[in-house]
Amino acid sequence: MTKVLIIEDDNIFGDMLSLYLTEEQYDVVRVASAGEGLRTLKDYTPHVILLDLMLPDTEGINACALLREFTTIPIIVISAETKVSERIQSLSEGADDYMVKPFSMQELKARIEAVLRRTTAIQSQIVSPTPASPAADDRVLTLDLARRLLICNGTEIETTYSEFEIMKLLYNNPSKVFSREELINAIRGIDSYINERAIDVHITNLRKKIESNPKEPQYIKTVWGVGYKFMKK
Repeated sequence: MTKVLIIEDDNIFGDMLSLYLTEEQYDVVRVASAGEGLRTLKDYTPHVILLDLMLPDTEGINACALLREFTTIPIIVISAETKVSERIQSLSEGADDYMVKPFSMQELKARIEAVLRRTTAIQSQIVSPTPASPAADDRVLTLDLARRLLICNGTEIETTYSEFEIMKLLYNNPSKVFSREELINAIRGIDSYINERAIDVHITNLRKKIESNPKEPQYIKTVWGVGYKFMKK
């Protein structure tokens, strides 16, 4: 079942979206602020996020840019803002689509499906095995600091700003244990939305991208009660 996270503070419009998508057999969770959205991502991994830009806790901040620091999940902006400049800014800062309120629910469904088709196609290209690839347990992981790229088996892996900063710190200090607080401090330019639970989300996302089996990680190890460490092979 396709899972959708709606971040919308307008109760009437948010309930309308939730009801429609639920009736269309989507699994829906709705929250009313960007902060709640980030906390929800700890335990709920949606296939797509519907994001209102005008939220009570993002005044003066582009909500899409804020959210994109923490996740690569497809984002469809749903906004009453009609300015072309706002659309361009949101798309350039990580949105996958932009819809202006009011809009047709049928069109929303079509756009969700279109975004998911694109995402599925990209993921298939990335994970499809090739004869030349090393065995899963012999993955080669490198960092290209100049281009800010994480490379696994020769494939460039997309990361958010925060994911790369965390990976850089761990990678450059193999076997050293970092507390969550130390990892938070390593993410420069991020405001109060970053917290220990957000760090856990970043680590989970990184493991999905670099580990052959994220549930039994070989690179990023958990040190229970303390934090995380990176093991070079």
